[in-house]
Amino acid sequence: MTHNVPSAEIPPLSRLLPHDTPMILLDTLIAVSDSSVHCQLTPTATHFFFDANAGELPGYVGIELMAQAVAAWDGYHAWLDGRAPAVGFLLGSRQYQASCPAFPVGQLLDIYAEQVTVGQQMVVFRCRIEQSGQVLASSQLNVFVPSPAQLAEMETGSES
Repeated sequence: MTHNVPSAEIPPLSRLLPHDTPMILLDTLIAVSDSSVHCQLTPTATHFFFDANAGELPGYVGIELMAQAVAAWDGYHAWLDGRAPAVGFLLGSRQYQASCPAFPVGQLLDIYAEQVTVGQQMVVFRCRIEQSGQVLASSQLNVFVPSPAQLAEMETGSES
């Protein structure tokens, strides 16, 4: 069951996401449950991926918006447990479909992600981006979350 989280109870996304500015692409965590999340973004000309020549936020950025919604979900649950946000890797997406080549600047976007399957270190999420209830993009994301030992090995390039 998804529930709205009072804004006073939500830390800034900079504490939930394992990213630094300017790579935090979402504005707000709106709702979260054990298996789903709802975030929002209003694209502006200052957005990291804004294409100034075209005056738009390219549609391919949707995959990263979805991935950050998944990361916000995980980061929120880590925050509740007193842990730092985990580092996850987007291994791939299935059937990314966008009904628009770019996301409208200045228009509120709703980004949703819901768990489909969970393995030991692999999670699959069904995601979508909506504007005023109309689906603009959808995909299924495959995410790998390494153990701390695996992450340390990746960072050092050596085996334990």
